[in-house]
Amino acid sequence: MDLRPHYRALGDTGIEVSPIGLGTVKLGRNRDVKYPDPFTLPDDDAVRALLAVAREHGINLLDTAPAYGASESRLGELIGNRNDWILCTKVGESWDGNGSTFDFSADAIRASVERSLRRLRTDVIDIVLIHSDGADVGILQGDAVATLDDLKRRGLIRAFGMSTKTAAGTLLAAETCDVLMTTFTEVEPDVREAAIAAGTAGAGLLVKKALQSGHRADGAALASPLASAAVSSVVVGTISTKHLTENVGQVLAAVA
Repeated sequence: MDLRPHYRALGDTGIEVSPIGLGTVKLGRNRDVKYPDPFTLPDDDAVRALLAVAREHGINLLDTAPAYGASESRLGELIGNRNDWILCTKVGESWDGNGSTFDFSADAIRASVERSLRRLRTDVIDIVLIHSDGADVGILQGDAVATLDDLKRRGLIRAFGMSTKTAAGTLLAAETCDVLMTTFTEVEPDVREAAIAAGTAGAGLLVKKALQSGHRADGAALASPLASAAVSSVVVGTISTKHLTENVGQVLAAVA
């Protein structure tokens, strides 16, 4: 099963991504998460095996964040050939084991990107998203977008955007951002319609929580977003090579 013939353009960024991406929160954090069952963080050999299966199937998009505990650092150590991957991380939210803190100031965003570059052991991050706390519009009216745009012009990131939580934030972010990450379900039709509008206007669109943090397991949850030409990739988190292969099969059935 090979996803490479089905890569999709990430909006107008010039980046191409596999129609399913690998979310990596479970590589670095197993507390204060919304998954239905507890899990143990995988050891290094298990992470290497997961990444090898991802590459075997043609997955090239890895999604991480400072809020995912040790995920960034582990990826930086274990991904192997950096050129095999499109790396997406975030700014604005940090998690220290005792909960999340949010800071969307210019200084905090610059420091976060510099820290992520070190953790991921790379000279440039492909995608950096603002990790919204829910106040999308207020964040977008602050310094975050201008700061990320400056980091892009400096060559430290290739594309930037926002992981939004509201329809209004999605539409506003589309005016200034390269990439958006949104939900795409019948439960939030206003967000889905805003996402389609953003994607149609040229923003790259990544879909999050398609399986509702493990509470859904049906193939339709992956196939439905990919039926839209506006969607570039659906990001799904797993630490099981079996589940990853099953997800790839469901995606191939939808896009082939």
